[in-house]
Amino acid sequence: MTAPAERRPAGPATVSGTARPAPAASTAASPGESPGQGPGDVGGAVAGRLGAGGWTALAVVYVVWGSTYLAIRIAVETMPSFLSAAARFLTAGLLLVGFVAVRHGRAGLRVDLRQLGSAALVGLLLLTGGNGLVVLGETSVPSGLAALLVAAVPLWMVLLTAAGGERPKGTELAGVLLGLVGLAVLSAPAIRGSVAPAGVVAIICATLTWAFGSFAGKRIRMPGNVFASSAYQMLAGGLGNLLIGLARGEEHGLRPGDISTRSWLALAYLVVFGSLVAFTAYAWLLRSAPLTLVGTYAYVNPVVAVLLGRLVLAEPLTGPTLLGGAVVVAGVCLVVSAGRGPGRASARRSARQ
Repeated sequence: MTAPAERRPAGPATVSGTARPAPAASTAASPGESPGQGPGDVGGAVAGRLGAGGWTALAVVYVVWGSTYLAIRIAVETMPSFLSAAARFLTAGLLLVGFVAVRHGRAGLRVDLRQLGSAALVGLLLLTGGNGLVVLGETSVPSGLAALLVAAVPLWMVLLTAAGGERPKGTELAGVLLGLVGLAVLSAPAIRGSVAPAGVVAIICATLTWAFGSFAGKRIRMPGNVFASSAYQMLAGGLGNLLIGLARGEEHGLRPGDISTRSWLALAYLVVFGSLVAFTAYAWLLRSAPLTLVGTYAYVNPVVAVLLGRLVLAEPLTGPTLLGGAVVVAGVCLVVSAGRGPGRASARRSARQ
């Protein structure tokens, strides 16, 4: 990863032989991710046009992560919060380690201490502070409302990007504000209901740690292999969730026989799709796309979560929900159009010079 105004080596990275960034399902990084390069170094090619693989990865993050709010809500019906998150990420991390070892051998997992420490830090911020607190919040907050609260992430990401010296475009700021207006319309009916304040606070704190983890992942030296990087992040985040769960005493009285079949199925879905597929796509996008563009997933996820809540949990689909969803999509279009423009790549080139 690289900072906007300071280029640091990204570590050893394999190449796929293609001219454009490889999709998240690829087995290797693209030539544009060679040592010493990050998203800013391929600015014109990446920021201006992600390619089919990049937009596919973004679509996966949009849709799959939108569905994970429902899966988390079902999982915590009969599972403790932090221990369920620990089981999810430790399982997914070990599976990803096995995949990298089989596909690339030990060389694919080899990292130095600095890279390992960076991956662990980002994993703790994203998956313990971020996801773990969301899981805790969803023990008392409906899945749709949780997704709406998480939609504040792009606002923090834009502010962090600005604090890092990269001035957001006016179109990006307009898209962020429009998206927040839509989210206010979406969340107003839910906020008027009976919602546990502690759960809401936990999820808001989760948005802050997730945004900071995403921002840090763009600026510090991460492992060159995106799959190995994701695996180390999952293992670190899973261990963090495990320690917090044990400190909270969540293991007391826990019996596997008391866990429902639908909670087990929800956990399996979170491991395979929410972690192995979507999180790896997200980690790849952090290297290959503008940060504000990547952050637009938090605008689309609530729409997906609300629709699934209606279909699966019979949550009401009201006029404000439809109107707010339309405004959110409009905000996403503004931010996406700004992220694809050449202006940000030019700003990065100027910063390097």
